[in-house]
Amino acid sequence: MQKRKLGNTDLEVSPIAFGGNVFGWTLDEEKSFDIIDAFVGAGFNFIDTANNYPYWVKGNDGGESERTIGNWLKKRRIRDKVVIATKVGGRGKNQSKTNASKKHILKEVDNSLMRLKTDYIDLYQLHYDDEITPVEETLSAFQDLIQEGKIRWIGVSNISPGRLVESLEAAEKFNLPKYQTLQPEYNLCEREKYETLYEPIVLKNDLGVMNYYALASGFLTGKYRTLEDLQKSQRGKDVEKYMNERGMRILDALAEISIEYKTTSAVVALAWLLRRPSICSPIASATSLSQLDSLIQAPQLDLNSSAVMRLNEASEY
Repeated sequence: MQKRKLGNTDLEVSPIAFGGNVFGWTLDEEKSFDIIDAFVGAGFNFIDTANNYPYWVKGNDGGESERTIGNWLKKRRIRDKVVIATKVGGRGKNQSKTNASKKHILKEVDNSLMRLKTDYIDLYQLHYDDEITPVEETLSAFQDLIQEGKIRWIGVSNISPGRLVESLEAAEKFNLPKYQTLQPEYNLCEREKYETLYEPIVLKNDLGVMNYYALASGFLTGKYRTLEDLQKSQRGKDVEKYMNERGMRILDALAEISIEYKTTSAVVALAWLLRRPSICSPIASATSLSQLDSLIQAPQLDLNSSAVMRLNEASEY
């Protein structure tokens, strides 16, 4: 499999990143190991998680995903074969309101390293910008961690376009580490915000984009077409907003193209993302080996310009 260079880092990553939010939520540790083994066994090497996944599950403390990955790393002993990305500054249990502060970041990185059972994190991302902490303070925390060898590169997820630009400019002005990646929400259903507000910044600064909700919480797989279908999984409530004329138009286009290419709607939806010049490695999850097939097959599907245009038109905003 041909790897992709992540922004201006020296990280070579697979064209799909596995979203680790399912570890400790819809997957127990044994099944998580099976999924990671199959993912890595197919030639993929990029796993994304966060220090608070999955805090929303009753009884969890928010570190279950990192612990699962850490236990897998310890058991398999192939740390140098995978790229581990995690995030700091999330929401939920034990999270600070000033989650971008230097104090919070310096405390949380050690917790993540302990749970991941590793002495370094390949990509450390700010999960949610608190819009209070000066951007230079946040970047200086990352600078200390890079100098200490605890993290290698930095990225950011939920941040306003203005604060993103401010952060990039501050890095240049004060000789601080620069964000190399952006993790926005982006898929066929959610295009406008990224394409109009963030993509110009991404292209100008050569940021590596690893977008989340690549399959719109499963809506783009085509399994949700009626309100009754929303009961099929724990994520059904998250896709009700797409149950409209535009959403059905997108699903119809995906279904038609998937028939032409003898594949699935999920594969086509991911392949569409991989055709976007600004997208490096979409994040997607799987809770079974059959679902994992979509992630594995997507980079192999080369959509022609006609298929891409039809999907663009169906999802026009």
